[in-house]
Amino acid sequence: MRVFYKSMAITMLVVAVLLIAGAILLNQVTQPPEQREVLSRPDDGELLVDADGFLIVHPNPPRETENEIDNENENDNEIIFPMYNAPAWAEDRREYFWTFLIVGLNEGTNANTVMVASYCGVTREAILISIPRDVPVHPTRNGRRLSSSYMIGARNGGKAGGVAAMQRDVQTIIGFIPDFYVLIDYDTFFTIIDAVGGIYIDVPIRMFYTDPFQNLRIDFQPGLQHMNSRQALEFSRFRQGDRGFPDLPGGDLGRVQSQQAVINAVIRELLRPESLLRIPEFISIFNESVYTNISLGDLPFFAGELNHIRRTEGGTDALTSYTFATHGGMVNGVSYQFLTPANVVELLNRTVNPFDQDLSAADLRIIRP
Repeated sequence: MRVFYKSMAITMLVVAVLLIAGAILLNQVTQPPEQREVLSRPDDGELLVDADGFLIVHPNPPRETENEIDNENENDNEIIFPMYNAPAWAEDRREYFWTFLIVGLNEGTNANTVMVASYCGVTREAILISIPRDVPVHPTRNGRRLSSSYMIGARNGGKAGGVAAMQRDVQTIIGFIPDFYVLIDYDTFFTIIDAVGGIYIDVPIRMFYTDPFQNLRIDFQPGLQHMNSRQALEFSRFRQGDRGFPDLPGGDLGRVQSQQAVINAVIRELLRPESLLRIPEFISIFNESVYTNISLGDLPFFAGELNHIRRTEGGTDALTSYTFATHGGMVNGVSYQFLTPANVVELLNRTVNPFDQDLSAADLRIIRP
């Protein structure tokens, strides 16, 4: 079974492209992107808007692909696009603060990596939060997990519909729609790791696992290891060792931490001056694999900010990673990872909340067991 860690390169590719833009436009004056307008959800809603404040659109645009996609009990004729990007009370947002939705796809359908990120132009700090893919969304729809959101929207609306559905469902978890989205296919994982010449990872334990059915062999000694794309994927997949070998502490949470370790390692390589020599290769990877609303006009600003981070002491220490804590549970025989609203709100308000006012649990629509 292919796992979502093949998609972890989303964040890395964005950084690569930003560096590219910075190199190309090195001597040009850049301006910060305009702050996204706050479109608060009215308390009483309005026509064609569902209870979560999303515009309901019924036209049926042609599919982008001929591949059959399981609709998981969705209404085939309904495409839902976000209309409001903020809670009803939201008016002002933090200055020089931008948020990002990062989605990684497994074979172009399942969203197996979902992250929310922020960048503060005042403190020059970046935050990355992983949302577990098995979090339930939309209680009125049978068996819906966050991992299927993109697939449901893409069924009738192509990439745009897939992104809109993901924005809609992520908003129920975090209370707002991030400013920018970045969608990437997992194949980019392989190309970007090898394009930077491999990465260095500090392996925490002896990792040994074999699966003849997948032709898989994971074999790492503890300590600092240089990894190519295949090895980095194997490191990210590891959770349970063969008999006589240790398991990864934390289980699935430990795998998310391994994913974030690979992301940080690739960012370190991308921020090295010699990475600029691979500009044409990064441009090709970006054009083929990334779907985003980050404009060419906005790229130079972010490139300059990241270049500043590279030159400062500590470098990638300015990037902090988190994961929403969950607890497992079964509903009607289906396994889910459930979030606790109070914990989610606390993490949001000290990290990626773009508003001047704190979010509250009432602004979220997190499904509880």
